[in-house]
Amino acid sequence: MKHLVCLFLLAVGGCSAVFAQSSKKIRELEKQHTELQQQITESETLLTSTRKDVKSQLSNLALLSGQIEERKKYLASVEGDVKTVQREITKVERELHQLQKELAEARSKYDKSVNYLYRNRSIQEKLMFVFSAETLGQMYRRLRYVRQYADYQRLQGMQVEKKREQVNEKKDQLQATRQAKERLLNEVQQSAQKLEQQEKEKKEVLASLQKKQKGIQNELNRQRRAAEQLNKEIDRLIAIEIEKARKRAEEERKRKEEEARRAAEAAAAAKAAEADRLARSAKSSSNAAGEAGSSRTTTAAASSRPAAATKMEAYKIDSEDRRLSAVFENNKGHLPIPVTGPYVIVGHYGQYQVEGLRHVRLDNKGVDIKGKSGAMARCVFDGEVSAIFQYNGLSNVLVRHGNYISVYCNLSNVQIRKGSLLKARDVIGQIHTDAEGNTILHFQLRKETAKLNPEAWLKH
Repeated sequence: MKHLVCLFLLAVGGCSAVFAQSSKKIRELEKQHTELQQQITESETLLTSTRKDVKSQLSNLALLSGQIEERKKYLASVEGDVKTVQREITKVERELHQLQKELAEARSKYDKSVNYLYRNRSIQEKLMFVFSAETLGQMYRRLRYVRQYADYQRLQGMQVEKKREQVNEKKDQLQATRQAKERLLNEVQQSAQKLEQQEKEKKEVLASLQKKQKGIQNELNRQRRAAEQLNKEIDRLIAIEIEKARKRAEEERKRKEEEARRAAEAAAAAKAAEADRLARSAKSSSNAAGEAGSSRTTTAAASSRPAAATKMEAYKIDSEDRRLSAVFENNKGHLPIPVTGPYVIVGHYGQYQVEGLRHVRLDNKGVDIKGKSGAMARCVFDGEVSAIFQYNGLSNVLVRHGNYISVYCNLSNVQIRKGSLLKARDVIGQIHTDAEGNTILHFQLRKETAKLNPEAWLKH
C-alpha cells in the first residue's frame, strides 16, 4: 500500500512539472516579445529629418525601409508564436479533458468504497468478520484485509482531492494561455496598424523623391566617390595587415624548421654514438665479431647522417592567428551589434535596387547602422587594433581577429589607440552625427581581402 501511495505522489509531481514547463514556455515567449518590442519602439525614436533636400529624403527613406523590415520580422515572429500558443491551448484542453475523466473515475471508486463502508459500518460486523475465521492464519489475513481496505479508502480520497487540484490547475493554465494568445493577437493588430502607417510615410517620401531623379543621381554619385576612396584606403591597410601576418607566419615556419633541424641533428648524433658504442663492445669480444661490428658501424653511421629538414609549407597566418580565427568563425551569427543603444540597419551589404526608385542601384561593401545621437561604436569580438586613420575629418578603425578584420567608420572620436587589445563590446569611439541628425556607423567585415556580409555574422 505504501508503494502505491509513493507511485501516486510521483504521478502528481510529474503532472505539476508538466504544468510548470508549459507556463515557462509562455513566459519565455512573452519575454522575447517584450525585448523585440522594446528594440522596435526604441528604433522608432531615431529622428527623421524634416528637410526636403535629396540627401535628407534618401536618409529618411533608408530609415523607414529599415524600420519597416524590422516591423515585418517582428510581425512574422508574433504570428508564428500565436500558432505556437494555439497548439499549446489544444494540448492543454486535451489534458484537461483527460484529467476530468480521471477525476470522474476516481470519484466513482471513492463513492463505491464509501457505500461499502456505510453498509458495513458497525464495529461489531468488522469484529465478527475477523473472529469468525476458522484458523488463526485466516484471522490474521482478514485483519490485514480490513486495515488495507481502510488504507485503500484513504488513498481513494487523496486521489480524488489531488485530481480535483490538477483539474483546477489545468483550468488556470488554460485561462492563462488563452490570455497570452489574446495579448499576442492584440500585438499583431497594433503592429499591423503601425506597419501600415510606416508604409504610407515611405510612399510619401518616394513620391517626393521620384520628382528629383537628377538630384538623386548627383547625390548617389557623390556618395559612391566617397565610398570608393574610403574602401581604397581600407584595402590598402588590410593589405599591410596581410603582409604582416605573412611575415609572422614565415618567421614561425623558419623557427619550426630550425627546431626540427636541431632535433634531427641531436637524434642522429645520439644514434651514431650508440652505434659506435655497440661496435666497440663487439670488437672486444672477438676479432671476427669485431670485423662484422665494424661493417655494421659504417652502415649505421651512414644511415644516421642528418637529412635536410623537410621543407614546411608556408602559412598565411601563424598558429595564434589560426586559433583566434577559428573561435571567431564559431561565433558566426552571434556577434553583438557594433552600436550601443537603439539601432536600425539603413544600408545593406552588396548590390541592390532601391525599392520604388527607378535606376537607383546601391553597392555597399558593409552595412550602415543608424543609432541615436551620442551612440558609441563597440568591438564585435576580441582583437587588436591594427590601424586608425582619418578620412574627411572623421576617424576609422580596423580591428584584427586572426585573419578576420572588422572595420568601424564615421567616428567623431576614438577612445583606443593602435595596438590596443579589445574584448567583445569594448567601446571604440563615438559615432559622428551629421547636420541632418544622422548618426550612422559604416561597418565592414573582411576575411583577409574577401568582403563578407556582416548581417550574416551579427545577432539581431
